[in-house]
Amino acid sequence: MIEDFAGRVVLVTGANSGIGEAIAVGFQQAGATVFALARRPEALEAARARHPEIRWLAADITRASEVKAAVESVAREAGRLDVVINNAGVFQFAPLDQASEELVRRNFEANVYGTTYVAQAALPALRATRGAIINISSAAGHKPSPGGAHYAASKAAVESLTRSWALELAPHGVRVNALAPGAVDTPGFDKAGVPAAQVAAVKEAFKAQIPLGRMGTAEEVARWVIALADPAATWVTGQVLSIDGGMSLT
Repeated sequence: MIEDFAGRVVLVTGANSGIGEAIAVGFQQAGATVFALARRPEALEAARARHPEIRWLAADITRASEVKAAVESVAREAGRLDVVINNAGVFQFAPLDQASEELVRRNFEANVYGTTYVAQAALPALRATRGAIINISSAAGHKPSPGGAHYAASKAAVESLTRSWALELAPHGVRVNALAPGAVDTPGFDKAGVPAAQVAAVKEAFKAQIPLGRMGTAEEVARWVIALADPAATWVTGQVLSIDGGMSLT
């Protein structure tokens, strides 16, 4: 059973849509005080209108100074920080001969650099509470992804960071785990670089790789993020939990 998060403070990045939004709402419903980061002001304001009980902050996770200011403001306002969810990232695919410099850079800046900047900024507060970091990886982080190698490589890096940080931070009582979703039907597909006319076919191709025969939902992923963050999960660290309908098995 998930422990009540009343009195605990959670920070979720990339929380204005999709999996991040479901995670933020899930923690709020579990009783946590939730702070949520979004990059674009218009997206942040739209999310604030949908979820006024969540505390929204603007920050670009690829800019270390913005991240530091935002995370420090959370700890200052709330007086503590218990859980950080590194969800914000870029999901852009292209085969090797079409992978532009910008695409390669964006995948790594958001998925690797951003995850690092947020964890660094939150570390003093998490040490004080013996808190938890949960990084959002992907089935692509440990499953070959033809046509999406750079995205997959960036998520493989996230899984490596997770395991190393788990060992590094264990003496401080800080747990670090990752969740690796398979194909989830979210607005992220509209930003993945797939032509609009091909999105339906791409989704069908993903479904064909999933033994359970369907894409996941953001809420199904969020449920397991909250479970990993549960203070009762005191002996779980350095793990990458696949929530993918069996996709990793194919």
